[in-house]
Amino acid sequence: MGTDKWQHSLDWLLEPQDIGVRYLAMRDLTGASGKELLPVKKKAHVEGPIAQLLDKMNPAGYWEQPGPGYYPKYNGTIWSVILLAQLGADMAFDKRIATTCSYVLEHSITSDGHVTMNGQPSGTVDCLQGNVCEALTVLGSKDERLDKAFEWMARTVTGEGVAPMSDKKAILRYYAGKCGPNFACGANNKLPCAWGATKVMMAFGRLPVEKRTPLIDRAIKTGVDFLFSRDPASADYPSGYAAKPSGNWWKFGFPLFYITDMLQIAEALAALGYARDPRLANAIKVIRDKQDAGGGWALEYDYAGKIAVDFGAKKKPNKWVTLRAMRVLRAAGELKAKK
Repeated sequence: MGTDKWQHSLDWLLEPQDIGVRYLAMRDLTGASGKELLPVKKKAHVEGPIAQLLDKMNPAGYWEQPGPGYYPKYNGTIWSVILLAQLGADMAFDKRIATTCSYVLEHSITSDGHVTMNGQPSGTVDCLQGNVCEALTVLGSKDERLDKAFEWMARTVTGEGVAPMSDKKAILRYYAGKCGPNFACGANNKLPCAWGATKVMMAFGRLPVEKRTPLIDRAIKTGVDFLFSRDPASADYPSGYAAKPSGNWWKFGFPLFYITDMLQIAEALAALGYARDPRLANAIKVIRDKQDAGGGWALEYDYAGKIAVDFGAKKKPNKWVTLRAMRVLRAAGELKAKK
């Protein structure tokens, strides 16, 4: 991307009327200092989409209905917490965020660390586990129950200490959804699921290095090897019940729930230090080539009418998608920080 085009795109993201995007662009793309960033971050928590979402939360810490929070899609507690994290929310800036993190830890994670749809170990799948572990970490949670969820997630990737699904007497075993190691998923005909793998790697990429145990390091290696077992640009990972990869891989969207796009593979690998790996080069080119003449990226997949916050018109240049793309390109060395 040329310097002028990069600056034009950055100026667009920094427009003051869109405080949510402005805050994240300053944080991730300009190298803004803490002193510069603090008032903008504070404002992003009292205006814009973070505030809109928090205003719909029950004071007890849930959205829509009490319980594990998977339902209703996509307005329940789990989805709202995932979205808050993608918006850059931070519990240090609003006590309601700490309240909902505590609620999720109490109601959506079992004593053994399964992030669950139904309150039982059987209700866990990789995409849910990864999404919630990432979200709670981003929101600022520091809790032993979250540590246990990361440990369980790592074990399910490597298979260490987890019994087969058929061993129903085992304390830790696989289930119909999370059915085996290396991201095997019942929803993907028991084959490794790249959507789930991407979410899990996103979560590990958020985990501070000092908290990465040898088990987690092995799980990260397994995930990176799997995501690079195919060219991420082609996304021809095992597709279970379909003859070819989902078309959603090439539809860049916001927010992201269990559906994954190719841009998020690049985000996950970048977070783990692989943004400049030659194996990611073709994906970086695809991302770069999807930029329009004005310097933005279009919203190609969305949840309009399904969530409480509007993030723009489909098929139009979108600041949230542009922010995602520019983060990856910067990590890949194609953009330079410039205020």
